[in-house]
Order: sequence, then structure tokens, then C-alpha cells
Amino acid sequence: MHQPVITGTGVFTPQNVITNAELVDAFNAYADLFNAENAEAIAAGEVQAKDHSSVEFILKASGIEQRYVMDKDGVLDPTRMYPRLRQRSDDEPGIMAEIALDACHKALAMAGRTGEEVDLVICAASNMERAYPAIAIEIQKLLGAGGFAFDMNVACSSATFGIQAAADMIRTGSVRRALVVNPEITSGHLEWRDRDCHFIFGDVATATLIERREDAPHGFLIRSTRCATEFSNNIRNNNGFLRRTRPDGVADRRDMQFMQEGRKVFKEVMPMVAKHIHEHLSETGVSPDDLHRLWLHQANKTMNDFLGKKVLGRDPEPGEQPNILQDYANTSSAGSIIAFAKYSDDFQPGEIGLICSFGAGYSVGSVVVERI
Repeated sequence: MHQPVITGTGVFTPQNVITNAELVDAFNAYADLFNAENAEAIAAGEVQAKDHSSVEFILKASGIEQRYVMDKDGVLDPTRMYPRLRQRSDDEPGIMAEIALDACHKALAMAGRTGEEVDLVICAASNMERAYPAIAIEIQKLLGAGGFAFDMNVACSSATFGIQAAADMIRTGSVRRALVVNPEITSGHLEWRDRDCHFIFGDVATATLIERREDAPHGFLIRSTRCATEFSNNIRNNNGFLRRTRPDGVADRRDMQFMQEGRKVFKEVMPMVAKHIHEHLSETGVSPDDLHRLWLHQANKTMNDFLGKKVLGRDPEPGEQPNILQDYANTSSAGSIIAFAKYSDDFQPGEIGLICSFGAGYSVGSVVVERI
């Protein structure tokens, strides 16, 4: 059995930034337009008026201060409120493959590797821009990689599930070097017209290179991985290829974008994740006191603070549980990998940390790593 090691990470960050103030201005303009257009129905009690959002509301609810997006103008257009991305021909790279490639090159450069040395690509993300051919196979071709590639979707847990799949294949010897890529264009599935969630998501792409230890002069040994799922509809998106077969399949339906029952999610997911982490650490022979850092899924600050305290049994010290969501917002599966990429350089040999992501499914994945 081979030992898998993370030897490189890469983060692609879009150029466009939307601050909370910009987002609130656009949303409030949309709300005013909606309320004016539906004034009679609102007065008759047939339609509910849309309330304004505020910077204070967003910061208190999430800890988010800004987000990066692939397109800014479309999102901030009160008559549109979703990204405007150009149509690409079938002869050019898709947008997900394009941003994934950037993150992959950074991860490879960090490890001193080339695309030709990779023999597995997993594209693990919460949304795919098409059903087939797999985005991962397109990335494989653009990299010049060998072996095989496939897509997987476990929503916000996709990155850690992908890492487990890759690590298992490295352990058994079926692959030598794997890239787990998370291109998350979450601005495309977010309902920007919903006050309760219009601030949540941002766009990004991350990549994690995993190799056999015998080939890895440095990096983070993957000591153990653990995944779990439990079905719930409290986080959902009902879009899909069967949409056009249904009577109102082409209608502008709210359930065709990101939806969640936030209070239920917090109440049900937080205990599940805390229990999962404690059991994983126990199985691995690691005490919470042994953890140098937690790289958690970046959904909102309240969740991370709750988990940090539950896992460590105390309030985390500065740096023990870094947050990046104030800058990136929730980037679905990529959030914990951004945190790991940005806050792991200071680790010394023998120090242990835990990467954890969780979300729709419900799903939770955790990865115990040790600096070598």
C-alpha cells in the first residue's frame, strides 16, 4: 500500500469583485422595481413586497464582506440579476475547464510537476456546465495528462470526497499522481433576487495535487480520510436535464436555483459534522489537542466558530481556524481548499491539521494531514 501526499495546491481567483455595498445597491434597486411593477397585487395582499437588504444584515448573517465573480455587470443589473457569460463554441475550452486549468498549473508548479505526469483528474464541484463529456476529461486533455478522468458531485463536500477517492486509488497503486479540481462558478446557481441568500456565494477554482510518498520530497501526508452522507432536502437545486419534460419546465421557477432552509441546516448539520470529526480523529488516533489547524468549509462565520469550539473543546486561538469567506464568500467545495492553500505554509514536520467540508446531501468529508 502506498501513502498519498498532497504536494501542491492552486487557487484561481476571478478579477471581478462585488462588495456588500454594491450588492445591496443592486438588490434594493431590483426590489424597488419589483414592488412598483406589482403594486396592485401587493396592495391586495396577493403578492408579498420585497424588503431591502443591507450591508449590516449581510455581515451579521454570514461574516462575508465581498465575493469574486466571473461576471459582475450581469449580477448587478437590477433587470437581470445573474451572470452574463458568453456562448463558447465546441472547439474552445469551456469556462469551467479554463479556470480549472489555471488552478491546476499553480498546483503543479508548486510541486515541480507537469501535466504529463498526472494520470488521474477528478473534477469535483457542486455544478457542471454540461452532462457530458466530463469536464474532467476536458481538463485532462488541456493538461496533456494521461490515465483517466471523471466528474463527481457531492455539492459542498465535493473536494474532500474527491481527495478520498484519489487518495484511495493512490494507496492501492491504480494511479501514481492525481489532481482533484474544484471549479466553482456558484454565481450561476445563486438566486441573486432572494434577500435571504443573495449574498452567500462567490466564484473560484482550486486544485490539489496528490502523489505517492515515494515521489514526494515534501508536502502533507494524508493520514486518513472519512466521508459520510445522510439524505436531506433542506439544501437543494431542482434543475436538471429532465426540466423540459415537465409542464412548467421552462418557467422562471425559484426551485431551479440554490435553495436552503437555513435554520434547519444549522440545527441538523452542525451536530453531524462535529460528531463526524470527533469519530474520525478517534479512529485515526489523533486527539483534538494534537490539531495545529482546522481548515473548514467556508459557509458562514457562525458555523465555523461553532465547529471550532466543538472540535477543540474551547475557543480556537488566532490562526487555528482561519476564515477566508470574508473575502471569497461561500465557494462551495473550494472553500476549505482555499483556506488550506493560504494557511498551511507555516506548518512544521509532524504538525497535524484537518480539512473538512460539508453541505447538501447532507454530506461531510474530512481529511487528516501531517506535514512531512
